[in-house]
Amino acid sequence: MSSITQVQQELLGRMQQLQGVASGAAIKPADQAAPDAGGMFMAAMRSVDAQQHQAGAAMAAVDSGKSDDLVGAMIDSQKASVSFSALLQVRNKLTTAFDDVMRMPL
Repeated sequence: MSSITQVQQELLGRMQQLQGVASGAAIKPADQAAPDAGGMFMAAMRSVDAQQHQAGAAMAAVDSGKSDDLVGAMIDSQKASVSFSALLQVRNKLTTAFDDVMRMPL
């Protein structure tokens, strides 16, 4: 399998995982809510942050001449960009869902 296909599959898997966290089966009372849901989102944020730092380090190495792997640096940069975009979409969906719940009449 080519590296681009492998990257696409990896990103698709992460997006599906984040979508599963965002969609949730039902609204549960706070005492019954999964305590791990917030931890999963924080783990996703840390993963995206790590990818961005890795991409920045790879680009800096290419810029300074320490590395000649321009293609690898660009792939790392694109991975970080797509991961960040996916995380923003999940955040936006969660924010919209929260706003919808707050606007519900009692």
